[in-house]
Parts: sequence; C-alpha cells; structure tokens
Amino acid sequence: MRKEVRVIQTAKGHYESTAWKELTPIEMEEVFSYKMCLVNVDSSREYQTILGFGGSFTDSSAHLLVKTSAKNRKEIIEAYFDKEKGLAYNMGRTTIGCCDFSLDPYTFIEEGDVELKTFDMSHDDKELVPLIKEAEALNGKPLKLLCSPWSPPAFMKSNNDINNGGRLLKKYYKAWAKYLVKYIQGMEERNIPLDMISIQNEPAAKQIWASCKFDSLEEAEFAADYLYPALKEAGLEKMKILIWDHNRDLMYRRVKESMSYPKMDEIVWGFAYHWYCSDKSENLTMVHEQFPTKHLVFTEGCVELINQSGSTSSKAGIGAWKHGETYGRNIINDFNNFNEAWIDWNLVLDETGGPNYVGNYCEAPIHIDTRTDEVSYNWSYYYIGHFSKYIEAGAKRILCRNDVERRVYSAAFKNPNGDIVVVVQNENNRRNRIGICIDGKGFNTELPAHSITTFILPA
Repeated sequence: MRKEVRVIQTAKGHYESTAWKELTPIEMEEVFSYKMCLVNVDSSREYQTILGFGGSFTDSSAHLLVKTSAKNRKEIIEAYFDKEKGLAYNMGRTTIGCCDFSLDPYTFIEEGDVELKTFDMSHDDKELVPLIKEAEALNGKPLKLLCSPWSPPAFMKSNNDINNGGRLLKKYYKAWAKYLVKYIQGMEERNIPLDMISIQNEPAAKQIWASCKFDSLEEAEFAADYLYPALKEAGLEKMKILIWDHNRDLMYRRVKESMSYPKMDEIVWGFAYHWYCSDKSENLTMVHEQFPTKHLVFTEGCVELINQSGSTSSKAGIGAWKHGETYGRNIINDFNNFNEAWIDWNLVLDETGGPNYVGNYCEAPIHIDTRTDEVSYNWSYYYIGHFSKYIEAGAKRILCRNDVERRVYSAAFKNPNGDIVVVVQNENNRRNRIGICIDGKGFNTELPAHSITTFILPA
C-alpha cells in the first residue's frame, strides 16, 4: 500500500488565509528523479529526544492579556496552547521577579530584608499566575516550566541597584538561594509546579534593566554550594538546574569552565542559551560532544526592534516576513545541533513592541494594538507552528541532510507514534525543485521562493 505524505506550506506572497495551507498529498514512490537537489532522511539514525515548544509568561504579556477584551484573551491563549487550534505549546518560562518586559522593577521582598520575612508573591497573583493557570487548563496538563531570575534585590548587589548589572555580594549567596527556593515553593502552593531553574538570565551582560553578572566560577559556586543545598533541604532536589542562559557565542568556553567546579557534573541537568549576538549553532554541537549526558534548551529569542547590532535585530518593523525566516532557520539549525526544546520570549506585545520599562522594544509572534484592541499575527507565529504543531514531545530527531547550495534548511523528526516529520525552509528569491527521500523512497516537489513546508509521512 502506497503512503501519502501530508504537505503543509506557508509561502511569501500569500496572507494569513493561506498560512499552514494544506496542499494535495503526495504519494511516496519507489523510483523518483535524482536529477535535482535532494533532502535525504534516514529514520534509523536517531539523535536527541525533543521536549517540546513554548513561550515566556512575562509581566508585560500578562498585563496586555488583562487589558484586552475577553474574546481576544481567549483567542490568544488558544493560539498558543490549544493542540488543535494553536501551536500546541507544552512548555513555558517564568521570570523570578521583574525582567525588562515588566511594567516596573520589582522584587518579592522589602529592601534590606535578609531573612525574607516580607516575601510576598501577590504581585504575580494579579495577572501572571492566572494566565499560567489558564494556559495549563487549556493544555490539559501542567506545562514544563523553567524559571529564571534577572536580578536579586538591590541591597544584595555590589552596585545597590536592580538594574545596570552589578554582582551578587558573597555574603548574600545563602539568602538569595533561599529566595529562589521560596519562589519555587510559592508556585507549588499555587498549583503551578516548576520543572527547571536557570541560575541567572544572561550572566555575562550588564543591562540598563534588571541584570546581574556572574563569571563562570561564581555561577558554578552559587549553583553547587548554595542553590542545590537549599533545594535539597526543601525537598526540591529533583528541580533541574541549568547554567549559562545566555548567547551561543561564549557558550562552550563558559560551560566548560563552570563544569570544572566540584560537584557540577552531579547537580547540573543542562545548559540554557539564547540566540542574540551569534547564529553559530555549531557551538551547541561542541557543547554536546564535550558533555553528551547534559541537555540543551533554547530559553529566549525574539527579533529586537531597538538594538541593531545582531542577526536577530531588524529595522524592518513589526510583521516583516524575514522575521519568520529568522525563527525557522534558527529552529532548524539548533535542532540539528542537539537542542532539545524551544522556548520563545514574550507571548504577546503591544503595537510598539512593549510595554517595557526601559524601552527595549521587541517583536512577539502576536501583537495587540492597544489603541484599537486588534490582534495581529506575525510570520514568526506561523513559522514556529510548522514545528510545534507537528513535532510531538518525545519525538526523536533523525538524520536529515540536503545538498542545496545555499539558503535551504531542513530537519527531520520521528514522533512517538512513528510518523516522520520533515521541515524544509527555502529562503531563496526563486523556487527550488527538489527531491525528498525518506528511507530510500521519495518524491519530487517544488519549494516556492521564501517558503517553509512541513511534510508528514504516516507510520
């Protein structure tokens, strides 16, 4: 019996009505033409297990979803977490206290409270916690959630400021570890269990917003000698600890030095990273080859509208097609280099790319125009969907190579039920005629200019 391959495609020149367009199924053939470029898939060659996809529950996104209409709120939450209507997200990230995408810099204690007697999460109870609960209810089970701190309270830092970098003072390492544990416990009390924690968001950056610097050995010392013992004392030693949580460029040298610290191999589950400053996904393979038992998780990425310094920044403005291609290319290249999960940044932003208390405006997959209460979907939303809607948690990445000269990217996966999913992105200004070969059988097809296509071969 011949198998038919489902074909889902999004191509430039069309609008939302033809995003994720289901094309006529293609039959697999024993014999097809090799006289064209080839994407070759071998499902017997399996690599990492895929954990899933998700987005970040920021203060800004939660606030916008409170201010918008009930209809819009329902639509947007479904657009991300509904398995049929949306992106089928099963993961997420929370911020421990404020980040740049907060309405103001806040912490959970009063300034100077070393004993944490004033610890109070009521700020998050107003908008963030209800949003997470609503997303989990729609998903049908708890999300795999990673939490990350941007900064300790000002009095614990060398610069006495939540913003502008600074360092956690050594005398407050124990108090800060206890603070992080209290946040995890607080979320559990709210029936929101957390799965992972990273030591510090972007520990190598001094930012004008909430930030705190750790060098590689400081991060390791805090993780091994303070945070893990505090987690263990609280009965939370199963929390997965991730280090780095910053860009690909310095990733290899940072984690290599951090992992040289005593006990780190025992307590560290994996390495978190972002895409800013560097698109060199090969660095992930360097890390994987050095630490093959550890896990790689993408924890933040967006198109920056203010910063113009990197490959993921843009002057094109909100909604440009190339922003979607940025997502597709990075997702493919990172999975091909042993990434296991993709967690996007803000779920939703306003017409400016905010709100953001320092004006660090960015694009999100979905925006709400606060002047008109209209919802708009950017191309990044559809590009993410070409992966998240069809690649299930528990899928294995399988061997996928293509011999196209330039600007065509491909990756393949085997779902737990045996279905094979192949995603191919064409960034060229012209169409590409191509052969798709899966385990020796295949077909010939055409990739439109500036398109992304998901092919699904049933088990």
